[in-house]
Parts: sequence; C-alpha cells; structure tokens
Amino acid sequence: QVQLVESGGGLVQAGGSLSLSCAASERTFSSYAMAWFRQAPGKEREFAAAIRWTSANTHYADSVKGRFTISRDNAKNTVYLQMNSLKPEDTAVYYCAATTKPLPYYSTQSLYNYWGQGTQVTVSS
Repeated sequence: QVQLVESGGGLVQAGGSLSLSCAASERTFSSYAMAWFRQAPGKEREFAAAIRWTSANTHYADSVKGRFTISRDNAKNTVYLQMNSLKPEDTAVYYCAATTKPLPYYSTQSLYNYWGQGTQVTVSS
C-alpha cells in the first residue's frame, strides 16, 4: 500500500512563507495527479492546489491563487507546496492526496484514492 508522507508544516507569522513536501513511499508509484487540501478548525476540508503528474498543469483555489505554488519532482516522486504571503486564515491541517485515475475535476476530494496524514500550518497575526 502506497503511503504519502508529508513534512514542512509549522508556525509562521502573517506575511511569511512555508514549504510543504509530500513523498510517495514507493518510487514506482504512478499517479495521474497529486493535490493539497486543507482543513481549518471547525470547517470542512477544502481544495487548495493540484498538479497533473505528466504535464505539470496546475490548478488552484481562488483563495490561494497568486500566493501558493504547487510543483513536483518526478525523480523523487514528491510534490511540493510553496506558500507565500501567508494569512491567518491559511491556518489549517494540510493534506496531500493522490489519484491514479483521470480526474474530471481536480477539486473533488472523493476522486483521490491516497491521502497523507496531514501536517499543521499555523499563521499568527
């Protein structure tokens, strides 16, 4: 069973930056797309960003567009999320997700069949 292992969360002041990483446990794992979702306290989990593995086409939620950048390293089977200009409302547990099947919509959580354990990001005001 492939595992997604996240790292890089932490505490940062508003306006600061953090970078998250998510590595697949098996080098032979071949995903169609990988994504980052987040869940703030008391709220439902929401889509943040996604990247198609072969083409590197990216998709972003409006709330993070222009501030977050998703990228991937094929050799390391790792996806990254660079978060800049962080705001207190970005505080959440960030989850990495992957799917091996083509997606009609990158923001639909139920279409992802692999999930990481989550990493906490806290942005202080």
